[in-house]
Amino acid sequence: MHKVEPQVFLIGETRIVEDGLAAYLEHIGAPEWQTTAPTDVEKIVEVYGRLCYRSWKPGMNPNVTKVREGNDTYLSNILSVKHGSVVEHGFINFIFADVSRVFTHELVRHRVGTAISQESLRFVRLDKIGFWAPSAIREEEKVMTIFSDTVEYLEKKQIELAEYLKLDAVGEDGKPMVFHDKKVLTSAMRRIAPEGLSTTIGWSVNPRTLRWCLEARTNRSAEEEIRLVFGKVAEIVIRRYPNLFGDFTAKEVEGLPEYTTLHSKI
Repeated sequence: MHKVEPQVFLIGETRIVEDGLAAYLEHIGAPEWQTTAPTDVEKIVEVYGRLCYRSWKPGMNPNVTKVREGNDTYLSNILSVKHGSVVEHGFINFIFADVSRVFTHELVRHRVGTAISQESLRFVRLDKIGFWAPSAIREEEKVMTIFSDTVEYLEKKQIELAEYLKLDAVGEDGKPMVFHDKKVLTSAMRRIAPEGLSTTIGWSVNPRTLRWCLEARTNRSAEEEIRLVFGKVAEIVIRRYPNLFGDFTAKEVEGLPEYTTLHSKI
């Protein structure tokens, strides 16, 4: 067993196809339109918002008497009027590493507006088990010892099973066990692995869904590990996408940040 700390990696985000957008702007008669958006994720939200109202410039829609200039001003209004549907168009791609299956079981409850790919324990051998201990466990030495001893014992049993089942042995024909058979046995062995073992999950999400996740999963009522992870997510997105997440503020509650916003559930 080895101790781990949950990690958050931002690995991708929506990219504008500039030629296509330019062709569309030419088509509607607004080729000169520009934006101050700091990222394509914020730019694409503005594009779809302006499309809804034909608010690329004054005069294009006779009903529109004022066109808000600047991506920050425009998105601030989108959030305040809760025009959340246009915020769904961008996507942000994360990898959460060294998180537990406790965490992933809760994360996958957020299904709308997400895409998920998780490390498969049908294929991945558990010869080394990583483990993150909640503060309630770390604070009590005896309890921490019980937890550590249990995880180490279960890790040892994974290794013993692999040896007994000859997963890495070479047969009389000089060939290793076929992958299908390894997969079947590895899948069976995971049934005695602890739910708190560290794993990796890929999580892609649109900003509308992510805004709600930041509220719900950093709230003091949420489980400690998911609060920890989404606190890290909040730091990343507020810094990188200020016009979409800059309205979030945090206060420390029980040692972790709790994020709130005036524009809840847009």
